[in-house]
Amino acid sequence: MPSDDDASLVATRVWDLPTRLFHWLLAAAVLGLVITGLSGGNALEWHMRLGVTVGALLVFRLLWGLLGGRWSRFVSFLYSPAALWRYLSRRPLPQDRFDIGHSPLGSFSVFALLAVLLLQVATGLVVDDEIATTGPLNRFVSGATASLATGWHKGWGEGLIYSLVGLHVAAIIFYVGWQKQRLLRPMWQGDKLLPAGTPPSADHLVTRLFASLLAAGCAGLAVWVYRLG
Repeated sequence: MPSDDDASLVATRVWDLPTRLFHWLLAAAVLGLVITGLSGGNALEWHMRLGVTVGALLVFRLLWGLLGGRWSRFVSFLYSPAALWRYLSRRPLPQDRFDIGHSPLGSFSVFALLAVLLLQVATGLVVDDEIATTGPLNRFVSGATASLATGWHKGWGEGLIYSLVGLHVAAIIFYVGWQKQRLLRPMWQGDKLLPAGTPPSADHLVTRLFASLLAAGCAGLAVWVYRLG
C-alpha cells in the first residue's frame, strides 16, 4: 500500500461531502442516544427523537450507497471472501485497491454497524417500557411483538451497538497507530493521497444538491413517523 511520503501520490477525492456529513452526524447522534438512554426519565423523549434522526440518516445512507460518489457506493467495498483472504494474507492482486475506500475488514465493520443500527431503530419505533415510553409505531403492532422488540432493544441490541462501536474505534486506533494509515483526516477533508490516475468520487454542486433533496425527503419521513406517536 502506498505511503504518504511517496512523491507520486496526489490528493484524490474519496469521501464526498454528503458521506462525510452522514458519518459525523451519525457519530454525534449515536453518542446522544447512549447518553439519553442511560439517563432515562425525561431524557427518553430526546432518546426517541434522536432514534428517529438516526433512522433518517440510515435511510439516507442506504440511498447514497446506491447513488452517491464512487467510493461511497456499497459496490465499491462489497468484497468477496477471496478478496478478504488476500487482504488478510497481504497478497493483493494488482486490481485490488484496498487502500482507497474501506478495506475488507472496514467494510465488514460498516455493514455490521449499519445493520445493527437499522434493527435497533426499527425495534425502538415499537417499544413499550410499560411505564411512560412507547415508540411512535407501537400502536400498529401486537403486545407480543412490542414486548419482543423491547427486550431486544434494551438487551442484545444495546450490547451489540456498544460492541460494534468499540470495535470501530479500536480498528481506527489500530490502523493509525500500527499501520500508520490516516483514516480520520480523509473522512474530515474528503481527500486521500493516492497514485495519480485513481478515479475520484464525484463531489460537486449538482451531487450535493441532489444529496440535499434526498436528505430532505428522509428528514420529512422521520418527522412524519415521529408524529404518528
